[in-house]
Amino acid sequence: MTRLLIVGPQGSGKGTQGIRIAEAFGVPAISTGDVFRAAVAEGSELGTQVKAIIEAGDLVSDELTSAVVRERLSQADAENGFLLDGYPRNVAQVMHLDEFLQGRDEELDAVILLDVPRDESISRIALRAREQGRTDDTEEVIANRLAIYERETSPIIGVYESRDIVDRVDGVGTFDEITERIVSALEARGLARVPVA
Repeated sequence: MTRLLIVGPQGSGKGTQGIRIAEAFGVPAISTGDVFRAAVAEGSELGTQVKAIIEAGDLVSDELTSAVVRERLSQADAENGFLLDGYPRNVAQVMHLDEFLQGRDEELDAVILLDVPRDESISRIALRAREQGRTDDTEEVIANRLAIYERETSPIIGVYESRDIVDRVDGVGTFDEITERIVSALEARGLARVPVA
């Protein structure tokens, strides 16, 4: 059983690394965005609520976000662990996740924090915007997203550091180098990767 959370600012590569690490440890990578899209596509009651909020351009509340994630973590493929990406994103959501996991007599094994300098994050997002033709990734929008991350998400690191489960990993380098650093940190905690067939 491996229960992980990956955290990092926009442009840190956490989406890519999250998928790689989840595969290495044989657990599903659960991204909040993907969970929302799946709930909407399924047309579940929660999905219908999420759809209305997103279409109105509003942020999904902590309570509803937590309910959607709880529903996803209750699925069979997450019984033996998971890697969360994008949740919890603030201290209120940390408390929701704690409550859910304690109800199952579980806890997070590790929190992977991808350390990337702010200017590196900004240049990566700008490059991605050019490559993908994304007009919404302006410098102003990027700076605003990083400010939200610093204001709301950074405090959760302190909560998890007090539990001694945070592994700070240098997020600068090739994809393979960064993946190797994360895997080494997790193995140092006694977490075992899935044998490659």
